Amino acid sequence: MTTPVRIKPKFHVEQFNLPLDSYPNSPGYKNKDKDGPSRLAALAVRPKAPTLREQCFNIIAAMPMTADEAAEHMEKSILSIRPRIAELRQLGKIVDSGRRRTNESGKLATVWRTVQ
Repeated sequence: MTTPVRIKPKFHVEQFNLPLDSYPNSPGYKNKDKDGPSRLAALAVRPKAPTLREQCFNIIAAMPMTADEAAEHMEKSILSIRPRIAELRQLGKIVDSGRRRTNESGKLATVWRTVQ
């Protein structure tokens, strides 16, 4: 069995006005049903996602932190921030710093940093 190869998209670090067409440039969803809650939630957050993604990037650029810490710092729901962190990771704008900190649930969480 062969392992799928992931292709990293090309980007400029300062580019945040990304086309809203497909993940990770646009919020993703799992259920392909056009009326499914996952798709409807992704469509609802689409207008806000680029701004939230940029805010997450700027906060992590200022100081490496976990997704939960970023959400707390931004005074936003972790449910709106974790996906933006995942998008930034997929875009290659942030990487795992190699450090972990305990989040509110008591689990270890990745401390993210920007790409240098």
